[in-house]
Amino acid sequence: MWIYRFIPILFLFLSVWSFDTFSQTNKTREELEREKAEVQARLREFDTILKQTTATKKTSLGELNALTRQFQTQNRLVNTLDREVRLINQEITETEKKISELEFQLKDLKAEYSRMIYNSSKLNRGLSIVAFVFSSGTFNQLYMRLKYLKQYSDSRKQQAAQIEKLSADLADQRILLDQRKADKVTVLTEEQKEKAELERLRKSQQGVVNTLSKKERDIQKQIAATKKQQDQLNRMIKQVIEDEIKRAEAEAKKENSTSTKKAGTSMPMTPEAAALSSSFAGNKGKLPWPVETGFLAQSYGTFPHPTLKGITVDNDGIDIRTQPNSNVRAVFDGTVTKITTMPGFGGTVIIKHGEYYTMYSRLKNVTVKSGQTLKAKDVIGQVGTNAEGESEVHFQTWKGLQIMDPATWITSK
Repeated sequence: MWIYRFIPILFLFLSVWSFDTFSQTNKTREELEREKAEVQARLREFDTILKQTTATKKTSLGELNALTRQFQTQNRLVNTLDREVRLINQEITETEKKISELEFQLKDLKAEYSRMIYNSSKLNRGLSIVAFVFSSGTFNQLYMRLKYLKQYSDSRKQQAAQIEKLSADLADQRILLDQRKADKVTVLTEEQKEKAELERLRKSQQGVVNTLSKKERDIQKQIAATKKQQDQLNRMIKQVIEDEIKRAEAEAKKENSTSTKKAGTSMPMTPEAAALSSSFAGNKGKLPWPVETGFLAQSYGTFPHPTLKGITVDNDGIDIRTQPNSNVRAVFDGTVTKITTMPGFGGTVIIKHGEYYTMYSRLKNVTVKSGQTLKAKDVIGQVGTNAEGESEVHFQTWKGLQIMDPATWITSK
């Protein structure tokens, strides 16, 4: 009779194990689906933006940067699909294993059920149930036989219920297995399609590299000109910040001034400016992008040139490719400190956020005024489009005279 006590416990254990495994797998599947949806949305954004430059685009470093970013995102999608296939394979293996275990349990239960009925018929020696009960020699024997019959009836019902439950579970698992196999076919088809697109992008990327490699002299001149323009831009913003620091220091020396300089700050600030500065710092990694849609075309820092050996490219900010005529927005509350036009960078706006500064360049027009107070996401102008048909905004972040990587301040995409 030990088997009757053991089977419900075993069944409960397997049910809990199966639910736990399903929860873990389902969580992983949800994460993959969310990641895939995000990557596909980014690729659609790439496609929309790049299609708008098709008519006017020329072979340029900007085009190569855009193709490289698109290739990296496409590769991420292929890797995500590959992980999804591996997950489905794991689910198929787990489901097949569970089906085998359920089939074994069902076979065992049915065999035990048959043995129980057979043993029962032997115990009552072929008598009918009524005859078996009333053939008792004493009242105590009658009571024990009735008790036995109740236990026998309960055990049969329990066994039958377990057999029915296992049969239903087995049918569900077989349906699930068929679904997973169909999912695998669908994802494999999608993966093959995306791999073909990845190869197309790789060839396009290589084609641009080959074309640019033949223009070495022109590219070197362009790099030198861009470096000169970048230096002019940096000198301008440093001068603006230095003037602001001197103005703040002069204000702090006045009688009844509330401006103070705290440890770790670059200039004296009023309590209001200090609060704004602290709020800006507290939103690191959470600031909105200066344009609503777009992708990072060039990161912050120094990089080897993709086609010229021994040549590096410097960027003191980030370049975000977006759609033509897109609105450029302030990333945080602040005050417009400077509006100017810079060679190679077009319209430029500097916004002060306490001791922090953000700069927005390559604007074709500016819609704010110097000294104007802004809220986050207020429009400051529209992005311009260069001769290559590329619409990019150049964005920088500073803390006092210390330049920072803007990508660490805005939300990640």
